[in-house]
Amino acid sequence: MNLQKLKQQNKARLHRKVRAKIQGTSERPRLTVFRSNLSMYVQVIDDEAGKTIVSAHTKELKKKVSKIEQALELGKLIASKVKDKKIKTVVFDRSSYRYHGRVKAVAEGAREGGLEF
Repeated sequence: MNLQKLKQQNKARLHRKVRAKIQGTSERPRLTVFRSNLSMYVQVIDDEAGKTIVSAHTKELKKKVSKIEQALELGKLIASKVKDKKIKTVVFDRSSYRYHGRVKAVAEGAREGGLEF
């Protein structure tokens, strides 16, 4: 079996495992993280309606700092956008990523911004 295909299957399996436990509602939407090598995307999603409420991307940040610091600022940015929509609590969806490094920094930034998990 091709090594790349095996990695994709393992990632998909981990993502299904995490998503089976997490469901976002209109009162408590899901905060999901996508991490690439260069940047990060964060979305707050209402799964009942199937709509994205707000989203943020590292390109929206003005500062050029390390990736961890960008992730921390991204968490604060998404928290401020969500608070404008009058939402206080969310469910954190780390996708298939470990709760470590940039993913953890986004969560900490969102908590500093006033969101509750």
